[in-house]
Amino acid sequence: MTETRDERRAAGELEAAVMAALWAADSPLSPQRVQAELGGGLARTTIATILSRLHAKGVVGRERQGRGYGYFAVQDSAGLTALRMHSELDRDTDRGAVLARFVGRLSSDDEQVLRELLNSEEG
Repeated sequence: MTETRDERRAAGELEAAVMAALWAADSPLSPQRVQAELGGGLARTTIATILSRLHAKGVVGRERQGRGYGYFAVQDSAGLTALRMHSELDRDTDRGAVLARFVGRLSSDDEQVLRELLNSEEG
């Protein structure tokens, strides 16, 4: 049991691997193709489940390919990170406190970038 637990991937690792395969592709990929791109070590049903969840989150799109679907990324890496940040922010009832703590932990360089972005949005 310990071996199985040690072999488990960190949360989000499979999604990240699937997204990397989709970002590298020049056309939509079937679950079987994603499975092959990841080395074939995972069941096709596992890949299909991950793709379905990513589709439900709005991170990937899909189009009909025969009887199944071909999947493609609709978010780049920065967009995906922004979605995760929004998801985490939505989990807390005190958004002001969360944002204050987030900003309080920014490096001075990141704080400057954030100020520039906020100022450009106001102008």
